[in-house]
Amino acid sequence: MDRPAPSPRPQSLMLTFLGNYVLRRDIAVFSGSFIEVFGRLGVGEHAIRSTLTRMAGRGLLARHRRGRRMHFGLTGRSERILLDGEARVWRRGAVNDDWDGRWTVLSFSMPESWQRQRHDLRSRLVWAGFGPLGNGIWIAPSLVGVDQVIAPGGEDLGLTGRVKVFHGTAEEPTDVGAMIRDAFDLDGLAAGYRAFLDRWDRPEPLPGAPDDLARFLWMMTEWLGLVRVDPRLPVEHLPEEWPAVRAQEVLHRLRERYERGARAVADEVIEYVPVPCPRLAAPERAGAARPAARGPS
Repeated sequence: MDRPAPSPRPQSLMLTFLGNYVLRRDIAVFSGSFIEVFGRLGVGEHAIRSTLTRMAGRGLLARHRRGRRMHFGLTGRSERILLDGEARVWRRGAVNDDWDGRWTVLSFSMPESWQRQRHDLRSRLVWAGFGPLGNGIWIAPSLVGVDQVIAPGGEDLGLTGRVKVFHGTAEEPTDVGAMIRDAFDLDGLAAGYRAFLDRWDRPEPLPGAPDDLARFLWMMTEWLGLVRVDPRLPVEHLPEEWPAVRAQEVLHRLRERYERGARAVADEVIEYVPVPCPRLAAPERAGAARPAARGPS
């Protein structure tokens, strides 16, 4: 197969698969179906079984045994992750062309001995779209609700009184473009989107792939990896011909091309059992396709 490099990790491919073919369906998928699906992408059986075991151990999958067969379904944690990814791809998108000029500014102060807490908070800030300005000040180009940043899942991280949050606009003489260049890795973001275009903006992407399911899962896994680290910076303050614009157009074009065929293949190979799964209140993506994969015979 003409595979792009580096290859997506098996867990990343797994989350893409779960988000497209398991989310909102109250099912658990037979382990053999995972092996069959990911074999199309060159992922071996041992790697898939190890990934399933590891994800179950981390609370991302729930085991459901039926006789001698093991099935895997979603947990509350994995459902939250998948809904977040769906929102980033299909509702918010990678291109911020309607920015209202407002920023979220967050500052924090911690003792030097709090190295772990400092590292964890910085990781969550990057995930939420913030970039550092220095001296404990971080900015995001939108109104960000920071409860899940400083207290994920209601967990008390001991940050009460150590974090301050403000919302507002940048005023003269602030150079917004320069501020963005200082706080965010524009070169790294642009390189990711250019690599996506190099792999997918061609007449026949992945010509050696066995079917549209393999192409769709690979493409969506790469795209999710990009949008999860993209803070959606306002296009008006980015370099001309920002590659995310073209890359998002390619994504939507190829989604129309692959999605129906991918769903048909998934219908054939996914075996499942119905199970009670966590249900989180969240609007469904308009036009979301939920394949009627094969149930137990």
